[in-house]
Amino acid sequence: MDKRKTSAIAVANHTEPYMTIGSQRVENERFWRWGDDNLFPEALAQMARRSTTHRRIINDKADYISGKGFTCDEVQQPRLATFIREVNGRNETLRQVLNKLALDKALFGNAFLELVTDAGHTFLSLYHQDASRCRVARDSEHILLHHNWAAFRPSEARSLPLYPHFEEQADGSLRSIIHYKDYEPTYVHYGVPPYIAGFGVSAIAYKTDRWNISRLDNSFQLSGVMLLDSTVDNEAEAERIVRLAERKFAGNPGQVMFVIRDSGDENDHSRFIPIASQNEGDWQALHEQATGDIVVAHSWFRTLSGLDYASGFNAERILHEYEIALNTVILAEQADLLEPIRSVLATVMGIDAASLQVVNRPPTRSKPIYMRVWEARKADGLDYDPEDERQQAFLSEITKYNLKSID
Repeated sequence: MDKRKTSAIAVANHTEPYMTIGSQRVENERFWRWGDDNLFPEALAQMARRSTTHRRIINDKADYISGKGFTCDEVQQPRLATFIREVNGRNETLRQVLNKLALDKALFGNAFLELVTDAGHTFLSLYHQDASRCRVARDSEHILLHHNWAAFRPSEARSLPLYPHFEEQADGSLRSIIHYKDYEPTYVHYGVPPYIAGFGVSAIAYKTDRWNISRLDNSFQLSGVMLLDSTVDNEAEAERIVRLAERKFAGNPGQVMFVIRDSGDENDHSRFIPIASQNEGDWQALHEQATGDIVVAHSWFRTLSGLDYASGFNAERILHEYEIALNTVILAEQADLLEPIRSVLATVMGIDAASLQVVNRPPTRSKPIYMRVWEARKADGLDYDPEDERQQAFLSEITKYNLKSID
């Protein structure tokens, strides 16, 4: 049974057939809140910046999904080949835009692609829009863009209609926007990131890292209680003694608690009582378990996340897991992202983009030496010609080869 997470594309003029389950109150009549405080994307971005494994998986998934570029039938569709190399006024390639969309979709469960053309459909430009800047309008037919949703001002927001509708802008251009979102039951206006079940373990991984940093900052000194025998007449004198003791004994303030007492005799009974910790092993096991759970929550693979390299570089396992990821995650996400782009190219520019394909290559190469060059190129998703004499050679006949350089 196929367990891949399906995606949806928001379309204008769509009547919601059911009430949203859960809290969907809005304090602003102009948009639907994304999270209880409308700042859920900012929280997701912050968590991704704090958890190393979580961030690595998001980045790697985006890179694998955007592939190594695109191929198409350049003979039959020269306009498509030109479009692939430059899709907007920023000189971005289609792969660069697709990489940003894939990253947003992996991080937020949502992605936004702005479409720009004119009344005569003489050109088409594609611009990625940061998902954290976008909110669904109350009419569910527009997307509002704002630079700071913590201080939303309607006058500073920009509204774009959902594809397939276009609206004329102040500069005379026609613009629309595509909203990609991962489907999740009970959620209507926004998608949910695929790792939603891993929020807790991502926080655990972050906190265990912080614990190790605290130990390093404290030079691995023991925490404990410092008992000081002293008689003080006022609070200021007590504060002075504590600060003096911190500089002398603590190493890193905050790791030692100081207690000032009056022993009642002339002898000094000051002493340090360490709080020994015997749970380093538990912390390490907790961190390793959290890391593994993060990979599972992302529906991803350990070797593709760089987690098992310490035990040795196993090229065969990497290739095996890449093949599974390719057929269960990567190809499905590529289809979700490219399907509306092909539709836009056909409706706006009249370009048949059926031949548009992402070039997928494994992170490492392991091909049998009895494979011919054209067979290897075919396996890597590159153009190949079985009739080309140069591509008829076996890999064993080539001491140093670069499949891409062979025409």
